[in-house]
Amino acid sequence: MAGPTTAERGTRKPNGPSSPGRVRRGPAPRRPRLPAPRLLLSLVAAVVLGGGGLWVLYGSSWVRAERVEVSGTRVLTPREVEAAAGVPLGTPLVSLDLDVIEGRLRDRLARIDSVEVERSWPHGVEIRVVERKPVLLMRKGARFVEVDAEGVRFATVDKAPRAVPIVELTVHQSPSSRRFGGQRLLKGAALVVSQLPDRIVKDLRSVQVISYDSLTLKLTRNREVMWGSSEDGEVKARTLAALMKAAPRARHFDVSAPTAPAASAS
Repeated sequence: MAGPTTAERGTRKPNGPSSPGRVRRGPAPRRPRLPAPRLLLSLVAAVVLGGGGLWVLYGSSWVRAERVEVSGTRVLTPREVEAAAGVPLGTPLVSLDLDVIEGRLRDRLARIDSVEVERSWPHGVEIRVVERKPVLLMRKGARFVEVDAEGVRFATVDKAPRAVPIVELTVHQSPSSRRFGGQRLLKGAALVVSQLPDRIVKDLRSVQVISYDSLTLKLTRNREVMWGSSEDGEVKARTLAALMKAAPRARHFDVSAPTAPAASAS
């Protein structure tokens, strides 16, 4: 009997793993790959440098706060600002909480309007302050309380600063005082002064506040301005400047209704 043909032999499958002459093996186990020497050196260097950097910032004496520099003062002295800041000298610069220092300055020195504290590497701390400027003064016995453009009473001084007008709050027991409050009326008066042209401010002697809608400006040479409320202040300021230029001999001006201003000599 004839044996299997060539085609039959090519399509016949082996009987299984126990077939003679044929052994099935799985994939060879992989050996763990070690980092290349260059990469390993880089990792070691990074760790060393990182630890060294932390030591420089926190442990060494190279970058510690040793001096405080203050700028922007006008009435305050740098020494006052430095004392109020309370910067812990000898502390690592990186660990200083600048927000805490700024908050401490605003709390302790009401004259400060704004402040910025920055690190000045490697040993300094810079403090830049902007002081409040008085636009009005309130009498307090023989002394004066300074008021800024926001109506904030920030300091009491023995001597009145030059060219700063007096504010007279005559609103006691008035309906306006009960409704708006003295502080709001004071803020309105300060806003009026801050909106006036410089050439008028230098002639301004006082601001009389009777009610919310009744402010009167007293100028040099017995001149008087009926201002009305603090609303539309910029329009009223421009109207007053034009009115004073058109009627230089007038003594009484009324801009309470800026669309219908008036001026008179008596």
